[in-house]
Amino acid sequence: MTGEAIPVHSVIETVELAPGYVISRVAKGNWQLAERHGAPFDPDVAVDDMRRFVEAGITAFDCADHYVGVEELIGRFRRRYPELARRLRVSTKYTPDLATLSTLSREAVVETIDLSLRRLGLEQLDLVQFHWWDYQVPGCVQALTWLKELQTAGKIAHLGTTNFDVAHLKAITSAGIRLLTHQLQYSLLDNRPDRGMVQFCRDHGIHLLCYGTVAGGFLSDRWLGVSDPPQPYANRSLVKYRLMVEEYGGWERFQSLLEIARRVADRHRTSIATVCTRWVLDKPQVVVALVGARDARHLESTLDIFRIRLDARDRDDLDRAAAAALGPPGDCYGVERDPASIHKRIMQMNQNTHGAPAAVDLAPRLDELRG
Repeated sequence: MTGEAIPVHSVIETVELAPGYVISRVAKGNWQLAERHGAPFDPDVAVDDMRRFVEAGITAFDCADHYVGVEELIGRFRRRYPELARRLRVSTKYTPDLATLSTLSREAVVETIDLSLRRLGLEQLDLVQFHWWDYQVPGCVQALTWLKELQTAGKIAHLGTTNFDVAHLKAITSAGIRLLTHQLQYSLLDNRPDRGMVQFCRDHGIHLLCYGTVAGGFLSDRWLGVSDPPQPYANRSLVKYRLMVEEYGGWERFQSLLEIARRVADRHRTSIATVCTRWVLDKPQVVVALVGARDARHLESTLDIFRIRLDARDRDDLDRAAAAALGPPGDCYGVERDPASIHKRIMQMNQNTHGAPAAVDLAPRLDELRG
C-alpha cells in the first residue's frame, strides 16, 4: 500500500564512506550548541542528550572549530560514555577566520588541528571538512595541502570540504587532494547542488553531506497555514533560512510548497520535516543528512526518516515543488559569498578570532541587513 510505514524497530540506515568508516545516514548537527548561539543550556543535559542519540543509532556527529564550545562538549561526552564513544564518528571543520586568510601559515593549521584533537579527546580526527571564506584571497589549495600532510602524519583520517563551488572543487582535486566528502546546503528550497555539483562529485567519488534539509525548521508543519513570523527571529540561523524562503519566491509561494509536502506526509502518516529530509537523503550522491539538534526532544521524529520510503508519486510531487523555486541563483554558496548580497551580511566570518557573537547580535532584522 502506498505510504506504508517501516516498522519502528527497523534498522537505522548506515553507509560505509571508506573502509572501516561506517556512520548513520542521519548525523546530529551541533551548531545550535555553540556558545551564545541561543538561550543558555545545561551542558550535562546536552551530554546526556548525545547519549540518547548514539544509543538510538545516530553514530555521526557534526561540529566545527568555530562552533564555540562544541568540540569540548563532544569531548566531554566521550569521556563520560567511553563505550558509546567507540561507536561515534565525529566530523569537524577547519574554518580559518576571514581576518587570518592572507597570513595563514602551516603552523597555524597544525595548531588548530591539534586544538581540535585535544578538545575532542582523540588521537586522530575522523573527518576534517575545510572551508575558505574568500576566493579572492590566495592560499586555499595550499591550506588543503598542509591538511593533507597532517593526514599523512596520522592526525586526520579523511579530508572533506564544505560550501565550495564546482570550479574551486576542480582546482582542489586537480592539485591531487583526495576528498571523501563535501558538505553543502540542499533542500526543497535550495536545489543549487543539481547545477553541476552532484555530477562533479559523482565523477570524483565525493560523498555529499547535506545540511539545511528542513531550512532551520521552516520546512515543517509549524509554518503551514500561518502568517509570516514577526521579527526579530530567535537566532541568526533562522534569518539565514528565512532568506531562503524569499529566494524560493516569498511566503505565499512557500505555503504552496508546504501544502505539497503535507500531502506527501499524509500518505506516510508522518511530518513535513520527515519527508523533506527523506527527499534529500534519496538524491543522487547524498549519503548523510545533518539534522540540527540542540537537544533530544525531536529524536523520535528524527528516526522517522528511516521508517518511510518515498515512491515515484511522492518524488514527482516533491520534485515539482523544488522546481518551482525562483532562486537562489548560481552555484553552491554563491550568493553567500557575493559582497553585494544580503546573504553574505548574515555571515559571522571571524568566530575563532573573536569568539561567538553576543546573543543580541545573532538575529538582525532583515530590514537592517538590507540597509
